[in-house]
Amino acid sequence: MWENVCFVSAVILVIYVLKKLISSEPSKTKYYFYFLLFYLYGSFMACIVCPFFLFNPKNVKNAAVGAWLIKPITKVLNLKWNLRNGKVLSKNEGAVIISNHQSSLDILGLFNIWGAVGKLAPVAKKEIFYVWPFGLAAYLAGVVFIDRKNTKDAYEQLKITSEVMVKQKTKIWLFPEGTRNKENDKLLPFKKGAFAIAVAAQRPIIPVVFSPYYFIIEKKYIFNKGHIIVECLEPVSTEGLTMDDVPDLMERVWNQMNQKYKDLMKEVLSALPPDYIHAFKDHNIATG
Repeated sequence: MWENVCFVSAVILVIYVLKKLISSEPSKTKYYFYFLLFYLYGSFMACIVCPFFLFNPKNVKNAAVGAWLIKPITKVLNLKWNLRNGKVLSKNEGAVIISNHQSSLDILGLFNIWGAVGKLAPVAKKEIFYVWPFGLAAYLAGVVFIDRKNTKDAYEQLKITSEVMVKQKTKIWLFPEGTRNKENDKLLPFKKGAFAIAVAAQRPIIPVVFSPYYFIIEKKYIFNKGHIIVECLEPVSTEGLTMDDVPDLMERVWNQMNQKYKDLMKEVLSALPPDYIHAFKDHNIATG
Protein backbone atom coordinates (compact mmCIF):
# COMPACT_ATOMS: atom_id res chain seq x y z
CA MET A 1 0.00 0.00 0.00
CA TRP A 2 2.67 2.47 1.03
CA GLU A 3 4.60 1.69 -2.12
CA ASN A 4 1.59 2.71 -4.19
CA VAL A 5 1.14 5.90 -2.18
CA CYS A 6 4.81 6.82 -2.65
CA PHE A 7 4.64 6.06 -6.37
CA VAL A 8 1.51 8.16 -6.90
CA SER A 9 3.00 11.01 -4.84
CA ALA A 10 6.19 10.92 -6.92
CA VAL A 11 4.20 11.00 -10.16
CA ILE A 12 2.14 13.95 -8.93
CA LEU A 13 5.32 15.79 -7.91
CA VAL A 14 6.97 15.20 -11.28
CA ILE A 15 3.87 16.38 -13.15
CA TYR A 16 3.67 19.48 -10.95
CA VAL A 17 7.34 20.37 -11.56
CA LEU A 18 7.06 19.76 -15.30
CA LYS A 19 3.98 21.94 -15.45
CA LYS A 20 5.80 24.77 -13.71
CA LEU A 21 8.83 24.40 -16.00
CA ILE A 22 6.73 24.55 -19.14
CA SER A 23 4.64 27.49 -17.95
CA SER A 24 5.74 31.02 -18.92
CA GLU A 25 4.31 32.41 -15.68
CA PRO A 26 6.67 33.41 -12.82
CA SER A 27 7.31 30.45 -10.56
CA LYS A 28 9.49 29.86 -7.51
CA THR A 29 9.61 26.20 -8.47
CA LYS A 30 11.03 26.90 -11.93
CA TYR A 31 13.40 29.63 -10.71
CA TYR A 32 15.02 27.56 -7.98
CA PHE A 33 14.88 24.32 -9.98
CA TYR A 34 17.02 25.79 -12.77
CA PHE A 35 19.67 27.12 -10.41
CA LEU A 36 19.64 23.90 -8.38
CA LEU A 37 19.98 21.87 -11.56
CA PHE A 38 22.98 23.96 -12.59
CA TYR A 39 24.68 23.51 -9.21
CA LEU A 40 23.91 19.79 -8.93
CA TYR A 41 25.07 19.07 -12.47
CA GLY A 42 28.30 20.98 -11.87
CA SER A 43 28.87 19.09 -8.61
CA PHE A 44 28.16 15.75 -10.28
CA MET A 45 30.68 16.45 -13.02
CA ALA A 46 33.19 17.62 -10.42
CA CYS A 47 32.93 14.24 -8.68
CA ILE A 48 33.63 12.50 -11.97
CA VAL A 49 36.68 14.54 -12.99
CA CYS A 50 38.41 14.98 -9.61
CA PRO A 51 40.08 11.54 -9.61
CA PHE A 52 41.49 12.18 -13.09
CA PHE A 53 42.66 15.68 -12.18
CA LEU A 54 44.75 14.16 -9.36
CA PHE A 55 47.11 12.68 -11.96
CA ASN A 56 48.09 16.18 -13.08
CA PRO A 57 46.88 18.61 -10.38
CA LYS A 58 46.64 22.38 -10.92
CA ASN A 59 47.15 22.03 -14.66
CA VAL A 60 45.04 24.59 -16.55
CA LYS A 61 44.33 21.96 -19.21
CA ASN A 62 42.17 20.19 -16.64
CA ALA A 63 39.84 23.17 -16.59
CA ALA A 64 39.27 22.94 -20.34
CA VAL A 65 38.05 19.38 -19.87
CA GLY A 66 35.75 20.42 -17.03
CA ALA A 67 34.35 23.29 -19.10
CA TRP A 68 33.61 20.93 -22.00
CA LEU A 69 31.72 18.55 -19.70
CA ILE A 70 29.59 21.23 -18.02
CA LYS A 71 28.67 23.15 -21.20
CA PRO A 72 25.73 20.85 -22.13
CA ILE A 73 23.64 22.17 -19.20
CA THR A 74 23.31 25.35 -21.27
CA LYS A 75 20.72 23.74 -23.54
CA VAL A 76 18.73 22.38 -20.60
CA LEU A 77 18.51 25.90 -19.13
CA ASN A 78 17.43 27.28 -22.55
CA LEU A 79 20.36 29.67 -22.74
CA LYS A 80 22.35 30.71 -25.79
CA TRP A 81 25.81 32.29 -25.58
CA ASN A 82 27.05 34.21 -28.59
CA LEU A 83 30.77 35.08 -28.62
CA ARG A 84 31.82 38.12 -30.64
CA ASN A 85 35.35 39.10 -31.67
CA GLY A 86 36.64 35.94 -30.00
CA LYS A 87 39.82 36.07 -32.06
CA VAL A 88 41.35 38.47 -29.52
CA LEU A 89 41.25 35.67 -26.95
CA SER A 90 43.08 33.11 -29.04
CA LYS A 91 46.45 34.85 -29.28
CA ASN A 92 49.14 32.69 -27.69
CA GLU A 93 50.32 35.09 -25.01
CA GLY A 94 49.68 35.86 -21.36
CA ALA A 95 47.03 38.47 -20.67
CA VAL A 96 44.61 39.66 -18.02
CA ILE A 97 40.98 39.12 -19.04
CA ILE A 98 38.41 41.14 -17.14
CA SER A 99 34.63 40.95 -17.36
CA ASN A 100 31.50 42.20 -15.66
CA HIS A 101 29.92 40.04 -12.96
CA GLN A 102 26.16 39.53 -12.79
CA SER A 103 25.39 36.04 -11.52
CA SER A 104 26.75 32.58 -10.82
CA LEU A 105 25.74 31.92 -14.43
CA ASP A 106 28.83 33.92 -15.48
CA ILE A 107 30.87 30.78 -14.94
CA LEU A 108 28.62 28.92 -17.39
CA GLY A 109 29.26 31.65 -19.96
CA LEU A 110 32.98 31.26 -19.29
CA PHE A 111 32.71 27.50 -19.86
CA ASN A 112 30.98 28.13 -23.18
CA ILE A 113 33.80 30.30 -24.55
CA TRP A 114 36.70 28.46 -22.91
CA GLY A 115 37.71 26.81 -26.16
CA ALA A 116 38.44 30.22 -27.70
CA VAL A 117 40.76 31.20 -24.85
CA GLY A 118 43.07 28.22 -24.60
CA LYS A 119 45.22 28.21 -21.48
CA LEU A 120 43.28 30.02 -18.78
CA ALA A 121 43.47 30.35 -15.00
CA PRO A 122 40.39 32.07 -13.51
CA VAL A 123 40.73 33.92 -10.21
CA ALA A 124 38.02 33.34 -7.59
CA LYS A 125 37.36 34.21 -3.96
CA LYS A 126 38.61 31.56 -1.55
CA GLU A 127 35.10 30.84 -0.21
CA ILE A 128 34.32 28.97 -3.44
CA PHE A 129 37.06 26.44 -2.65
CA TYR A 130 35.02 25.18 0.31
CA VAL A 131 31.99 24.46 -1.88
CA TRP A 132 32.93 20.84 -2.46
CA PRO A 133 33.12 18.91 -4.70
CA PHE A 134 33.08 21.83 -7.17
CA GLY A 135 35.66 23.82 -5.19
CA LEU A 136 38.10 20.90 -5.06
CA ALA A 137 37.74 20.28 -8.79
CA ALA A 138 38.32 23.97 -9.48
CA TYR A 139 41.48 23.92 -7.35
CA LEU A 140 42.82 20.86 -9.18
CA ALA A 141 41.94 22.54 -12.49
CA GLY A 142 44.22 25.50 -11.79
CA VAL A 143 41.72 28.08 -10.49
CA VAL A 144 43.49 30.65 -8.30
CA PHE A 145 41.76 31.31 -4.98
CA ILE A 146 42.43 34.57 -3.16
CA ASP A 147 41.39 35.96 0.21
CA ARG A 148 39.85 39.33 -0.62
CA LYS A 149 39.87 40.26 3.06
CA ASN A 150 43.63 39.83 3.27
CA THR A 151 44.99 42.26 0.69
CA LYS A 152 48.65 41.38 1.24
CA ASP A 153 48.18 37.64 0.76
CA ALA A 154 45.86 38.24 -2.20
CA TYR A 155 48.48 40.33 -3.98
CA GLU A 156 51.19 37.75 -3.24
CA GLN A 157 49.05 35.02 -4.78
CA LEU A 158 48.29 37.15 -7.82
CA LYS A 159 51.98 37.97 -8.18
CA ILE A 160 52.78 34.26 -8.39
CA THR A 161 49.96 33.85 -10.89
CA SER A 162 51.28 36.71 -13.02
CA GLU A 163 54.63 34.92 -13.28
CA VAL A 164 52.81 31.87 -14.65
CA MET A 165 50.96 34.19 -17.01
CA VAL A 166 54.22 35.48 -18.46
CA LYS A 167 56.35 32.33 -18.48
CA GLN A 168 53.67 29.86 -19.55
CA LYS A 169 51.65 32.30 -21.71
CA THR A 170 48.55 31.65 -19.62
CA LYS A 171 45.67 34.10 -19.40
CA ILE A 172 44.05 34.92 -16.07
CA TRP A 173 40.40 35.92 -15.72
CA LEU A 174 39.13 38.31 -13.07
CA PHE A 175 35.92 40.14 -12.21
CA PRO A 176 37.15 43.64 -11.28
CA GLU A 177 33.78 44.71 -9.86
CA GLY A 178 34.59 42.44 -6.95
CA THR A 179 31.00 41.33 -6.38
CA ARG A 180 27.82 40.57 -8.30
CA ASN A 181 26.33 43.66 -9.86
CA LYS A 182 22.70 44.20 -8.85
CA GLU A 183 22.53 47.74 -10.25
CA ASN A 184 21.76 46.32 -13.72
CA ASP A 185 21.91 49.60 -15.67
CA LYS A 186 25.67 50.19 -15.34
CA LEU A 187 28.85 48.52 -14.14
CA LEU A 188 30.07 48.82 -10.57
CA PRO A 189 33.35 50.67 -9.87
CA PHE A 190 36.42 48.54 -10.57
CA LYS A 191 38.94 47.41 -7.98
CA LYS A 192 42.57 47.91 -8.97
CA GLY A 193 43.97 44.38 -8.45
CA ALA A 194 43.59 43.16 -12.05
CA PHE A 195 45.04 46.37 -13.46
CA ALA A 196 48.00 46.40 -11.06
CA ILE A 197 48.85 42.81 -12.04
CA ALA A 198 48.64 43.63 -15.76
CA VAL A 199 50.88 46.69 -15.37
CA ALA A 200 53.40 44.85 -13.19
CA ALA A 201 53.65 42.04 -15.74
CA GLN A 202 53.43 44.43 -18.71
CA ARG A 203 50.73 42.20 -20.19
CA PRO A 204 47.66 43.43 -22.09
CA ILE A 205 44.17 43.68 -20.61
CA ILE A 206 41.36 42.07 -22.60
CA PRO A 207 37.95 43.48 -21.64
CA VAL A 208 35.04 41.06 -22.09
CA VAL A 209 31.46 42.28 -21.68
CA PHE A 210 28.48 40.04 -20.98
CA SER A 211 25.15 41.47 -22.09
CA PRO A 212 22.53 41.87 -19.30
CA TYR A 213 20.71 38.81 -17.99
CA TYR A 214 17.34 40.33 -18.81
CA PHE A 215 15.65 36.92 -18.55
CA ILE A 216 16.27 36.60 -14.79
CA ILE A 217 14.32 38.62 -12.22
CA GLU A 218 15.19 37.47 -8.72
CA LYS A 219 12.45 39.38 -6.90
CA LYS A 220 9.74 37.98 -9.19
CA TYR A 221 11.22 34.47 -9.44
CA ILE A 222 11.54 34.66 -13.22
CA PHE A 223 14.04 32.50 -15.11
CA ASN A 224 13.14 32.39 -18.81
CA LYS A 225 15.13 31.25 -21.80
CA GLY A 226 17.74 33.83 -22.74
CA HIS A 227 20.28 35.00 -25.27
CA ILE A 228 23.58 36.38 -23.98
CA ILE A 229 26.11 38.22 -26.12
CA VAL A 230 29.71 37.93 -24.93
CA GLU A 231 31.70 40.62 -26.71
CA CYS A 232 35.48 40.91 -26.53
CA LEU A 233 36.88 44.41 -26.84
CA GLU A 234 40.28 45.10 -28.34
CA PRO A 235 43.22 44.44 -25.98
CA VAL A 236 44.46 47.40 -23.97
CA SER A 237 48.25 47.60 -23.87
CA THR A 238 50.05 48.22 -20.59
CA GLU A 239 53.53 48.48 -22.07
CA GLY A 240 55.46 51.35 -20.56
CA LEU A 241 52.82 52.01 -17.88
CA THR A 242 53.68 52.25 -14.18
CA MET A 243 51.62 51.92 -11.02
CA ASP A 244 50.98 55.66 -11.18
CA ASP A 245 49.03 55.05 -14.39
CA VAL A 246 46.70 52.45 -12.86
CA PRO A 247 43.87 54.85 -11.83
CA ASP A 248 43.71 56.37 -15.32
CA LEU A 249 43.87 52.90 -16.89
CA MET A 250 41.00 51.69 -14.68
CA GLU A 251 38.83 54.66 -15.60
CA ARG A 252 39.55 54.30 -19.30
CA VAL A 253 38.72 50.59 -19.40
CA TRP A 254 35.64 51.04 -17.19
CA ASN A 255 34.26 53.68 -19.57
CA GLN A 256 34.80 51.39 -22.57
CA MET A 257 33.16 48.41 -20.93
CA ASN A 258 30.29 50.39 -19.43
CA GLN A 259 29.44 51.91 -22.81
CA LYS A 260 29.57 48.50 -24.48
CA TYR A 261 27.33 47.07 -21.73
CA LYS A 262 24.75 49.79 -22.42
CA ASP A 263 24.99 49.18 -26.17
CA LEU A 264 24.44 45.45 -25.70
CA MET A 265 21.56 46.18 -23.35
CA LYS A 266 19.77 48.18 -26.03
CA GLU A 267 20.47 45.49 -28.60
CA VAL A 268 19.11 42.54 -26.65
CA LEU A 269 16.10 44.43 -25.27
CA SER A 270 15.10 45.81 -28.66
CA ALA A 271 14.84 42.24 -29.96
CA LEU A 272 12.26 41.27 -27.31
CA PRO A 273 8.48 41.36 -27.86
CA PRO A 274 6.81 44.52 -26.48
CA ASP A 275 4.96 42.56 -23.81
CA TYR A 276 8.04 40.65 -22.61
CA ILE A 277 8.62 41.10 -18.87
CA HIS A 278 12.34 41.63 -18.33
CA ALA A 279 14.62 42.85 -15.56
CA PHE A 280 14.91 46.38 -16.98
CA LYS A 281 11.26 47.34 -17.36
CA ASP A 282 11.53 49.95 -14.63
CA HIS A 283 14.76 51.53 -15.91
CA ASN A 284 13.14 53.41 -18.81
CA ILE A 285 15.93 52.42 -21.18
CA ALA A 286 15.50 53.51 -24.78
CA THR A 287 15.77 50.59 -27.19
CA GLY A 288 15.25 52.43 -30.43
